[in-house]
Amino acid sequence: MDSAELPPPGPSHLRLLFAFALAKIALQLTAITHYGWFRDELYYMASTDHLAWGYVEHPPLSIAVLAVVRSLFGDSLNAVRAVPALAGAATVFLTGHIARQLGGGRFAQGLACLAALLAPVFLALDHYYSMNALDLLIWTGAIGLLLRILRAGYGRDWIALGVLLGLGLLNKISVTWLGLGLGLGLLLTPHRRWLASPWPYVAAAIAGLMFLPHVIWLRANGWPTLEFMHNATARKMVTVGWGEFVLKQIRDVGHGSALVWIPGVVFALIARGGRPWRILAWIYLSVALLLLVGGKSRASYLAIAYPMLMALGGVAWERLLARPPWRRLRPALPALIAALGLIAVPFALPVLPVDTFIRYQSALGQGARTEEHQEVGPLSQQYADMFGWEEMTALVDSAYRRLTLEERKHARVFGQNYGEAGAIDVLGRRYGLPRAVSGHNSYWLWGPGDWDGSVLIIIGGDRPDNAAFFEQIEIVGQTRSPYAMPYERGLDVSIGRRLRMPVARAWPALKHYI
Repeated sequence: MDSAELPPPGPSHLRLLFAFALAKIALQLTAITHYGWFRDELYYMASTDHLAWGYVEHPPLSIAVLAVVRSLFGDSLNAVRAVPALAGAATVFLTGHIARQLGGGRFAQGLACLAALLAPVFLALDHYYSMNALDLLIWTGAIGLLLRILRAGYGRDWIALGVLLGLGLLNKISVTWLGLGLGLGLLLTPHRRWLASPWPYVAAAIAGLMFLPHVIWLRANGWPTLEFMHNATARKMVTVGWGEFVLKQIRDVGHGSALVWIPGVVFALIARGGRPWRILAWIYLSVALLLLVGGKSRASYLAIAYPMLMALGGVAWERLLARPPWRRLRPALPALIAALGLIAVPFALPVLPVDTFIRYQSALGQGARTEEHQEVGPLSQQYADMFGWEEMTALVDSAYRRLTLEERKHARVFGQNYGEAGAIDVLGRRYGLPRAVSGHNSYWLWGPGDWDGSVLIIIGGDRPDNAAFFEQIEIVGQTRSPYAMPYERGLDVSIGRRLRMPVARAWPALKHYI
């Protein structure tokens, strides 16, 4: 399809888009430090002390960004979480901008922004620091660039898209899904004329070259991400049926937002007015099919594809509600979306005190959830993983104070997983605790350092197993946190003295990629 056949962009409503972006920041700020550090945040913070071209689970970009934030603002939780909040605000703004690129006016742009603002999965992803908030922003920005390319037809925009996709790959490998969806979308629509030009391949080459240092790192370290993905799929992730996966899209993206993105898909696939933008539906459907075939993908993995559908839905509703008798529903639709969205906010953002939330959850007939083979307590894993770290670190400190001055010089702390180890490396700084070691994921790659095996404070672990490693085990106490994940409660904190074997011999057996 020639660019001349594409509908013109809608009128600019920058003030409206900025207002929604500011509303997003304000909403995220209401709970920015509630419930405390998230398990993965502690790990990412620890990772900034080990800058490299990769980590067991992901490429390096998100850790590099976090390292810059730490160098500028320190270890403040407010500063760390400001990054995903700002990324989320930019995503909301770009969602409205995409609606404009699709020909939408004020109503379409506002409706798209409202759906993105209140989508529970977006609120959750933008609450704590991870590569996911950046991933969502990069996907949305890439779609905006794609629409610019399809309309203006400038080859240099493909170069910009290649750079953005390269940054996306350095943040999260799942950007390859976007590349595959884009290729299929071009092939299945009149936009396939671009495949006869060199520009898509130039963009792919740029992205590949930017990603190459991470590939080199993976090879040098024995392809740890492949081992991690295999173990996670086989042992951690719950099997998800197709029907369940689809229903989770509605629940996680939100019932209010579903009133926008579902019409967006239908509009692009069926309506004549949506035909120029059918490529967006094909991108979405190809990624959804890829995840469905996998069988163990979290429903939230598809969240990155929804801003463009919300923009499409905004345009579809604007056109429908411009006609009588539908016009009378125009004020009611945003009100309904807002009402449904606000009901779901406490499930995505910890805006309520924890005991109040548990009662709220029960009143709505909801229970705690997880998408892993794990037992849950009163809170879903998303919230439970924000509890227990302070208490655990304080208990480790009490064990450390039992050591002699000479023992303290050689002591390390062992965590069974990266959350426990990360808590010691981040929260333990104010206690003056020694560095943590662990066999979990990148902690295993970082190794035991100069630990000599003489004394180790151990978090958790099986008592007979701990005794098999050390000549003496002294149990100091047990972790206590009623809201933490069950497997983080009642853990021994022990002191192990005199490792029975050389550290270099013990370390390989501790490797745990999952």
